[in-house]
Amino acid sequence: MLMNTHEARLDALRKELKARGLDGFVIPISDEHMSEYVGAYAQRLEWLTGFGGSAGTAVVLTDAGRSPAAAMFVDGRYTLQVRDQVDGRLYAYESVPATSVPAWLAEHAPKGARIGYDAWLHGSKWALAVEATLAAKGGALIAVEGNPIDAVWDDQPLPSAASAIVHPDQFTGQASEAKRAAVSEWLSAKGLDATVITALDSIAWLLNIRGADVDRTPVALSYVIARKDGTADLFIAGEKVTDEVRRHLGNAVTVRERAAFTQGLRELAGKRVAADPERAVSAIFEELRGVGATLVEERDPTVLPKAVKNPVEQAGHRAAQGRDAAAVTRFLHWLAVEAPKGEVTELSAAAKLQDFRAVDPSLRDLSFDTISGAGPNGASPHYRVSEETSLTLEPNSVYLVDSGGQYLDGTTDITRTVWVGPDAPFAEVKDRFTRVLKGHIALALAVFPKGTAGSQLDVLARHALWQVGLDYAHGTGHGVGSFLAVHEGPQRIAKSSGGQAGTDQPLLPGMFLSNEPGYYKTGEYGIRIENLILVEKREIAGSDGEYYGFETLTHVPIERRLVDTSLLSPAEIAWWNDYHARVLEIVAPQLEGPDSAAALDWLRAQCEPL
Repeated sequence: MLMNTHEARLDALRKELKARGLDGFVIPISDEHMSEYVGAYAQRLEWLTGFGGSAGTAVVLTDAGRSPAAAMFVDGRYTLQVRDQVDGRLYAYESVPATSVPAWLAEHAPKGARIGYDAWLHGSKWALAVEATLAAKGGALIAVEGNPIDAVWDDQPLPSAASAIVHPDQFTGQASEAKRAAVSEWLSAKGLDATVITALDSIAWLLNIRGADVDRTPVALSYVIARKDGTADLFIAGEKVTDEVRRHLGNAVTVRERAAFTQGLRELAGKRVAADPERAVSAIFEELRGVGATLVEERDPTVLPKAVKNPVEQAGHRAAQGRDAAAVTRFLHWLAVEAPKGEVTELSAAAKLQDFRAVDPSLRDLSFDTISGAGPNGASPHYRVSEETSLTLEPNSVYLVDSGGQYLDGTTDITRTVWVGPDAPFAEVKDRFTRVLKGHIALALAVFPKGTAGSQLDVLARHALWQVGLDYAHGTGHGVGSFLAVHEGPQRIAKSSGGQAGTDQPLLPGMFLSNEPGYYKTGEYGIRIENLILVEKREIAGSDGEYYGFETLTHVPIERRLVDTSLLSPAEIAWWNDYHARVLEIVAPQLEGPDSAAALDWLRAQCEPL
């Protein structure tokens, strides 16, 4: 019998927990690879609670009579969304990093509680922290045999059976053999026998393969054990491996069933093995310790090379960005014509944007679900539109659209905030938009010495907002993959508080990042301006060392009607004019022809100097 309400699902879970002798259970958004975006089979948190964000955790106590008996933990990106999607009668709302799962359990779990967790969905550091918290109350953290949600989720989807595909060297710029050789050298230099690679995008990058097992991220469900002799085992469902993929992998890569991964770990008994505590789940650490392997915590050796894009990847990304810019420009022109009529909805706008992108034969997917937020919905930074929430783009309102494409030669991500006319924008909206723009320009123009981390640049994007007592509750920039994950580490531009991963990573030439400051007024509107940028070397006469800056990669008009030029400096106006001259140079040739004449005229008007 299907359980169609979240209350019924919660009740069924509690009955299952009682049957297992557990006093509670922790449910993250995660899969066996610590992925940000997960396959349908792993959407346990959404099934249980209704929460559709990409970061969050729930704790359910078995005793429904306790107050609170369950809680949802999200960060500032999802403060509004969680209240829209998760029933406050069933779950208390908790804000991270102000609190945490261990802190909540310390306060609310019963004394001596046995709290269950799925060791294949949590990191080892998290497990140790919760274990210590519960032990202080005479309780214990219990690794379950089989996830209890899977036991009550009657119509749980199966993992994807899509085939893996080869990603050719013409896009990667480096053969898989060379990448595996570099990992072999790394292992030898550190005196290690093997490393366990579990992050799906790391495996895709290392082996130059892609897949379709996770919506919006072109990866294949798999694990890799790489050895210092240059060989590797790939653990993947056999039906996913075509003859072409086998030929591509060659004799140095042994293909084994994904279900054999635990056995593969046990075969490392007595070896010195590296695993990444940020990317490998607790169960992997426990298996290796259990067979007597010497476990060494090291960052996945593919993470930094993957983040530093080679010239072929950089060129491919520029090409993909150029085509994507034409698609988004066509959409913005369409929006300028149609939205003021009052008939465009968030869903129809998102669908139209996807149609413009889909004209490109190299498009394989979107890079994430389009954030299409009209008016108050735009105030939720990671809003996800649905049939139930879709609003009409009302005349004289703000519309925010954050979107991207997965092209064979690059992954794109762009946000534009649009004023839906016909009247002039309100003074407050123009002020907020212009302050966000000033932050965007300040970061785009930044020049900084080698060794500078993203956290040291974050203030540039917030400065103009801070001057009037405003801020935004998300990072300013994330790394971006090359036909891979739209959110890629280790680099990040964000505040360093709260232990956010990546904020201490020095920025290196070849890294892609986003530049996306914003402002959100609850219940009214949201503003964000996002371009992708590339870290590059800067030659400065008389400099005392190596200096870097950013090349802007995204070239789409920014909403000029929302700019208050009185707030801009001459240097900022010069940036705007130079940027839009480049937009015209890249996009206009793609809009030639009678079918695009109106879009081209619109583009030229948008790119006129301020």
